[in-house]
Amino acid sequence: MDLNYSAEELAFRDEMRSWLAANLPAELRQKVESYAHLSKDELLRWHRILAAKGWVAPAWPREWGGTGWSVVQRYIFEEELGYAGSPPLIPFGLAMCGPVLLRFGTEAQKKRFLPRIYNGDDFWCQGYSEPGSGSDLASLKTSARRVNGGRGEHYVVNGQKIWTTLAHYADWIFCLVRTDSGAAKRQEGISFLLIDMRTPGITVRPLILMDGAHDVNEVFFDDVKVPAENLVYEEGKGWTVAKYLLGYERMNTGRIGESKRQLATLKRHGAHLMQEQRWRDRLSRIEVELTALEITNLRFLDRMRRTGQPPGADVSMLKIRGTEIQQGLAELMLEATDPVASDPLSVAVRSRYLSMRKTTIYAGSNEIQRNIIAKSTLGL
Repeated sequence: MDLNYSAEELAFRDEMRSWLAANLPAELRQKVESYAHLSKDELLRWHRILAAKGWVAPAWPREWGGTGWSVVQRYIFEEELGYAGSPPLIPFGLAMCGPVLLRFGTEAQKKRFLPRIYNGDDFWCQGYSEPGSGSDLASLKTSARRVNGGRGEHYVVNGQKIWTTLAHYADWIFCLVRTDSGAAKRQEGISFLLIDMRTPGITVRPLILMDGAHDVNEVFFDDVKVPAENLVYEEGKGWTVAKYLLGYERMNTGRIGESKRQLATLKRHGAHLMQEQRWRDRLSRIEVELTALEITNLRFLDRMRRTGQPPGADVSMLKIRGTEIQQGLAELMLEATDPVASDPLSVAVRSRYLSMRKTTIYAGSNEIQRNIIAKSTLGL
């Protein structure tokens, strides 16, 4: 196992830092660093800058716009984006639906959707969680009945999705739906559909969280007609697609580069608290945990580099520790600022603290992730 960067990888990192310093718009960096809300246009502006450079989807095959970088180079790039304070690249199209289509999609689906995802022409969201079916995803009830009507073969979708991030921005949603309610196992009879958000019968209703932000939504489907050609992989095999997708999702939740930037910001704003031993000890503990998380991530990268295989169930470790570290940094930053001040930074820090409470729930709650590790890795 080799956890060190080679000379070539270090040179690649320096190249990324120089390019980001020269090309990341200052106003976007400032908004990220001040925890300000980013609009859809601002998110897509940065997406399109990277797309024009040819760097927006490094993990994709070259024929679909990928860079041909190694897994380590891709990791370095992602972490440098976070450390530089760039706007997030919304993962639902680039890092989730795109890889699913590359692995399971038909040639027609790839040609139709991948170029538009790459160029930022379509904004995607994820339709997984439902009321009562969040961490227990296999219990989902949204139904899709296949019929052959006047518009050809299609599905009629009915049900509800919840906590759907940025659905109010989305042009398309990829959904897990139940196509066979009589399957012997709950994981069977689930299918993976691509649905145009402009289809009649879809209603998006905002859910305002305790930080006052509108990031998530409820999405209702009332007799929504979806062409059968929008089925990905085989009918009833959506759970296979979902498991493949979730491995990639959890690999990206560590956000080490972003946490390093947050740690540096915290040290600046918390300098007046460094004389307090308890606060200093908590800061040191988070820094040590972040270093350990980075080493763990490098272990996964080394294994992927050697085997060429996607991460296994033990990638849940990154999700657990990464999100707990993010919450710890937000908590210390809250303590480092005036709890009642009305200046923009203090207000934004309070909002961020509230927003970060959800990180240990999304992408599968941390309690569920621990169960996954126990069952799949430790054999318990």
